[in-house]
Amino acid sequence: MMALRRALHFVFKVGDRTKTATFYRDVLGMKILRHEEFEEGCKATCNGPYDGKWSKTMVGYGPEDDHFVAELTYNYGVGEYRLGNDFLGLTLQSSQAVSNAKRLGWPLTEVGEALYLTEAPGGYRFYLLDKEQPERDPVQKVSLAVSDLQRSVHYWSSLLGMKVMEKSEEKKSVLMGFSDSQCKLELQDIGAAVDHGTAFGRIAFSCPREQLPGIEALMKKETQKILTPLVSLDTPGKATVEVVILADPDGHEICFVGDEAFRQLSAVDPNGNDLLDKAIAADKSDEWFAKHNKQKASA
Repeated sequence: MMALRRALHFVFKVGDRTKTATFYRDVLGMKILRHEEFEEGCKATCNGPYDGKWSKTMVGYGPEDDHFVAELTYNYGVGEYRLGNDFLGLTLQSSQAVSNAKRLGWPLTEVGEALYLTEAPGGYRFYLLDKEQPERDPVQKVSLAVSDLQRSVHYWSSLLGMKVMEKSEEKKSVLMGFSDSQCKLELQDIGAAVDHGTAFGRIAFSCPREQLPGIEALMKKETQKILTPLVSLDTPGKATVEVVILADPDGHEICFVGDEAFRQLSAVDPNGNDLLDKAIAADKSDEWFAKHNKQKASA
């Protein structure tokens, strides 16, 4: 049953789409998988607690069917978000990304053997393993901070069904996943409260649609937090997906989405790249703020 669950994406809030697109496309070497513009906030708060115009851009090394990707949400009029200590980094294997960063003068810090730390605009950490990019997905793991490792492992393994794959006493961390071939989740005990700032992200997984009511019922029974009870999300002209959104004991947001409809919704749009470029070109908000001598809002 649990083997049918899979890791999909992590949601990042971005304040500067131009710089962000440069990072994902030119430094990491990812592709724009699809881009959508919305006039009002999302029913499942994908774009955070904002109800205005926003956009969503999916970027990755390949389709979401078999790659872990990033969802970049941009709220028009919000220029920056406050980082918390909740997101510790995303690790990927690509010597190409390392050489791209060096060529473009994107800051890199060597933090281990063949391991570099770099930051996406907004301060999100990315760890680049300087080894040949694998045929399968180069994205290896997402690392999140927790305040009580035992409690978190119980939540993610006993309640959500993830397997524990590695434990490190020294790092106070655990590596977990639904299967070996997918992007893993690393939980690291920071021995302090987890602060999500305003930049807080969200990790998404899919499961067979029929498992969604059971996930919701289990969380109710275990008195765990449900942020969005089972809801249908409509995207005009695309598949309607059902989601349930949870929060783990440290408040990390977790979205479970019905797999069958999501596979249709997440199909790669060959026009994604152009749509993003057009949206960036059409977004005159930076000029407007500059002309009126104002600062974009900081969330």
